[in-house]
Amino acid sequence: MKRTSILAGISALACLSSPAHADELRDAVSAGLPALVSLYEDLHANPELSFQEVETARKLATRARALGFDVTEGVGKTGVVAVMRNGEGPTVMLRADMDGLPVIEQTGLPYASKRRAVPATGIETGVMHACGHDTHMAAWVGTAQLLAERRDQWSGTLVMILQPAEEIGEGAKAMLDDGLYSRFPKPDYVLAFHDAAQAPAGFIGYSKGFALANVDSVDVVVPGVGGHGAYPHTTKDPIVIAASIVSRLQTLVSRELDPQEPAVVTVGSFQAGSKHNIIPDEARLQITVRSYADKTRQHLLDGIARIARGEALAAGMPDDKLPRVTVSDPYTPATYNTPEFTDTVMASLKPRFEGRVFETPAVMGGEDFSQFYRADRENVESLIFWVGGVRADEWEKAQKGEITLPSLHSPFWAPDAPVVIATATEALTAATLNLMAKR
Repeated sequence: MKRTSILAGISALACLSSPAHADELRDAVSAGLPALVSLYEDLHANPELSFQEVETARKLATRARALGFDVTEGVGKTGVVAVMRNGEGPTVMLRADMDGLPVIEQTGLPYASKRRAVPATGIETGVMHACGHDTHMAAWVGTAQLLAERRDQWSGTLVMILQPAEEIGEGAKAMLDDGLYSRFPKPDYVLAFHDAAQAPAGFIGYSKGFALANVDSVDVVVPGVGGHGAYPHTTKDPIVIAASIVSRLQTLVSRELDPQEPAVVTVGSFQAGSKHNIIPDEARLQITVRSYADKTRQHLLDGIARIARGEALAAGMPDDKLPRVTVSDPYTPATYNTPEFTDTVMASLKPRFEGRVFETPAVMGGEDFSQFYRADRENVESLIFWVGGVRADEWEKAQKGEITLPSLHSPFWAPDAPVVIATATEALTAATLNLMAKR
């Protein structure tokens, strides 16, 4: 897509968003949009991996300081906290995530990333903002500017954070462990948005209650007794044991949970052996586990350990050679949008975005935004909403079955950035002004 397409997107947004009457906030968003799109292009071309967001954090921290925020860098390794105190009132925290993914970009954009870096795996890779965090950051800057310019319209404390390492599920916890709620004003309300690769650009989606899932990564090492493939009776085949574990795991969801309780157990990797005629002495499984309720999560994790042990015992393995089950720590907790707060925010947005705000089903993806609510459930209200990013022409073709839309994390994902940034900036600003309005 050429730069003229970006400018066309800005024009298209004006047609999409223009209300029947003048709207000062929307006019301000439109006026500032070209600069935000330029920032987006720069961020897109220069992504950084999880906990490596040094350049990104410095760049955006400088902008926040210029707007009058009290800025602290290096929170939770590479996170940024920007605080603006403006009299008595609630404390509202707005969050954007900064990290890119180890993905080689294939969008063909003129500002496509050519960056390379080394993630925790130690293997050099291309880096791309394949999850749209660049749109999140651009909207964060736009919202910060609009709120700084409108201090006469709100009262309270505004805390705006740039979070590292969302893609590995560790950044939010790192910031909390580094004193986010003790060194800085603790929020009454926490807000964020995420671009959506399966929704038309400019539409806002939300879920009340659970919105995203608990995410656990489970590794299972299945010991066996190796030997010659021609003499299997002299071995204990770990491939057969592991295959039995995979089959039995399917019953955790289909036969042990209420059919109305959402859950997923997926074996994403099965590794064993190196040659046709050798029975190995070990097999390895990598499993992703998704759930909403903590009780369901625990049942699934306990069930994986029980099934792994049971299948090994059934195959005749001794107690000292049973499977080793390891659950990732930390895990990503389920994201919960507090219902009353969600209703309040969406009630303020529906008239502004008439016909473009919809309640959507929860999904089984994960987001460590969940940590900010779970850190103090008694006193923090939380909401993350979606902003559609699919261009209008692509959406129409997809509905006709003419194309398949790329998903988040795809090397082909290129959101309609002007529409996403403008919609999110306006929505976050309007919601914050409503929450912090002078009474």
